[in-house]
Amino acid sequence: MLVLRSSPASPFGRKVKIVAEILDLTNEIEDVTADTTDPTEVLREQNPLGKIPALILEDGFVIYDSRVIVDYLDHRAGGGGVIPADPAKRYPALVMQALADGIADAALLRVYEGRWRTPELRSAKWEAHQQGKVDRGLAAARAIDLDGPIHIGHIALACALGYLDLRFAGEWRATNARLVAFLDDFAARVPSFEKTRVTA
Repeated sequence: MLVLRSSPASPFGRKVKIVAEILDLTNEIEDVTADTTDPTEVLREQNPLGKIPALILEDGFVIYDSRVIVDYLDHRAGGGGVIPADPAKRYPALVMQALADGIADAALLRVYEGRWRTPELRSAKWEAHQQGKVDRGLAAARAIDLDGPIHIGHIALACALGYLDLRFAGEWRATNARLVAFLDDFAARVPSFEKTRVTA
């Protein structure tokens, strides 16, 4: 069995889980929750960065981060399942994934600012800097062609938007009608999106 170290709320772990379901690999993966804040957590030995997700292969080799993991899973499933083989489609999909992961990264840094710093030490300037990345990322995503067969870019974007729903009460929805429609369509086409949803 492969072992996935992740957390239910992680948009990056969610991306890996959805990919595994689409590629019919779920039965080959044991999902083991990791606590990235625990200094005694074995995750820090599995991934020296102490970050999730991390995928432990049968021979003990550990793959991280999520982009490398989904590339591995796509290869394991025969290739071309969620990462297009044709360069004309592959690189737009990978860039879309990078954009979506950047949105999720910036949102996560905003969450950490509130979680790790006491109120008097929080930086409004830092939060605004991260929110600027989210806003520009969403604007760029609105301009992308979101149609066609589901690929890794779609999956990553859905997970980023899902994370904004989870941590920021869906504030993004008021000004992003096209992305709301995309997410509704994605959820209808990909049952594992709802299956991996968390509410707290």
